[in-house]
Amino acid sequence: MTGDKDARRKRHMKCLAFIVAGVIAQTAIIVVFVLLVMRIRNLKVRLDSVTVENVNATSSSSSPSFSMKLTALVTVKNTNFGHFKFDDSTATVSYNGAQVGEGPILKARAKARSTKKFNVTVPVSSSNLSTNSGSLVSDINLGILPLSSHAKLNGKIHLFKIFKKKKSAEMSCTMEVDTKKNVIQKLTCK
Repeated sequence: MTGDKDARRKRHMKCLAFIVAGVIAQTAIIVVFVLLVMRIRNLKVRLDSVTVENVNATSSSSSPSFSMKLTALVTVKNTNFGHFKFDDSTATVSYNGAQVGEGPILKARAKARSTKKFNVTVPVSSSNLSTNSGSLVSDINLGILPLSSHAKLNGKIHLFKIFKKKKSAEMSCTMEVDTKKNVIQKLTCK
């Protein structure tokens, strides 16, 4: 009889040990899953390429001006395990800190662990600049216009259609427009 109780007790202890080991293993798996998969990483927005059309630059000292149309290939790199839905936004182009153009970025979705690519067209004009800008005359005479672009995408990352986390991605790029060759040079993004 006592041998029976001892055997039963050993079986119960063995069963309890397996249950505890299983709970510990499940907890470890869940912790690893949360730390690796559920972690929300930063998104990257960049200009991949920019084309220039209809460049018109006048370097008269009384009223220097320029106008052109820029078409940019924008990429949103999403390294998260959930998709990123972003709202309508605006890409701006500036010359010496003054805004000279803006173009709409329509709301879209970057799928999980992929890169979303889309075009943004920005009409650029110096009509908003003050006419007494001495650097504008020299830049137009050189044939090189230094421009910068900026955009901020606000949206949410959706993980497994359960968790939603607000996130934003920002782009800041500089470039030089060669007004004689109608090309972009030294395109760099942060």
